Amino acid sequence: MECIKISGAREHNLKNITVSIPRNKLVVITGPSGSGKSSLAFDTIYAEGQRRYIESLSSYARLFLDQLHRADVDYIEGLPPAIAVEQRTAAASPRSIIATTTEIYDYLRLLFCHVGCRFCPDTGVPLTSQTTTEIVDALCSLKQGSPIIILAPLVDGKKGEFRDVFDKVARAGFIRVRVDGELIELDPKNLPRLDPKRKHVIEAVVDRLIVDSRARVRIADSVETALEWGRGIIKVLHADPQVSIHRLNGGLKP
Repeated sequence: MECIKISGAREHNLKNITVSIPRNKLVVITGPSGSGKSSLAFDTIYAEGQRRYIESLSSYARLFLDQLHRADVDYIEGLPPAIAVEQRTAAASPRSIIATTTEIYDYLRLLFCHVGCRFCPDTGVPLTSQTTTEIVDALCSLKQGSPIIILAPLVDGKKGEFRDVFDKVARAGFIRVRVDGELIELDPKNLPRLDPKRKHVIEAVVDRLIVDSRARVRIADSVETALEWGRGIIKVLHADPQVSIHRLNGGLKP
């Protein structure tokens, strides 16, 4: 149906009006004060759309939602589930948009996260989740004898000094961290001082080793440690100039 048909709307000060509103278009309802603009838009169209949406949910879910009254109207056709944006000037952030205000952005993000296919911006290779075994196999397949550094991402492009992060990593026994691309040795008595006004990237250096078939057990242990500290993400620096950085996403799966 190409339009929303409303017949016999009598909510508040509406006088039994009948109107058709086209869908997929920006429609503005105008009129003098008290003519029934809000009664038509919010108390009739929006209220009926929300009521129908709530009725489509399970009886258990409806227990936690406010029950909306049926609008005083003969019938409404072609009405999809509706949302309403409050009239207010103060936004939560200067970057707020309709999607974030109505919270539909959260659902879109989940949709694209699970349905969309991510690609590496540098190589164009599709990014997929990998198990620990698959990551270890990928590292062992690198050129034998080449050095690698296994990193656990801790901070990714955030502002702050992060002295608590350095202190936590040092207490856990890590000797080095990589801050904004530079390797730094950790000294518990003299932790690095960062500019709190700049964004930083901090990674814990889990292991530095040479790719070798006999080092598989060590690589596996280091990968598991990096995934644990990196919350499912690790970074591996490879000395081969043809493969500068591998970013392997995976979880702690058997």
